[in-house]
Amino acid sequence: MGLLKEFKEFAMKGNVIDLAVAVIIGGAFGKIVTSFVNDILMPPLGLLLGGVDFKDLKLIIKEGAEGVAAVTWNYGMFIQNIIDFLIIAFAIFMAIRSMTKMQQLRAKPAEPEPTTNTFLPVSVAGLANAQPCFSAWSPRKRSTELMPTGAS
Repeated sequence: MGLLKEFKEFAMKGNVIDLAVAVIIGGAFGKIVTSFVNDILMPPLGLLLGGVDFKDLKLIIKEGAEGVAAVTWNYGMFIQNIIDFLIIAFAIFMAIRSMTKMQQLRAKPAEPEPTTNTFLPVSVAGLANAQPCFSAWSPRKRSTELMPTGAS
């Protein structure tokens, strides 16, 4: 009974249900792409190539005899399946690419633009050393160096 309970908890987790939904949607998307390639894309492509129907492109390895079908390599169907794959792979690539960009935008908040009234901490000693008129007042000099030469 414990094994059945564990399986039920596993099957009802969000990730498993999300995966099941993704598989169903992926299967439906695959059918749509297959129909797009077979019914929309390949007929005009075959017409451009001289009226070729890609489903009929095959290499006969052995002729068929009575009651036995011919042995063939159906390279036309293979070409259609490659085009199916490329379209599905590109669609998945674009979906993952857009999801990754959205996650990056969500993870990195935009930094505010500095305004003219933004306080910027500056080293006073650095400013004093940079200005020739204030170099005598630099905090890096010892206090005895700041005294007049005749005074002790």
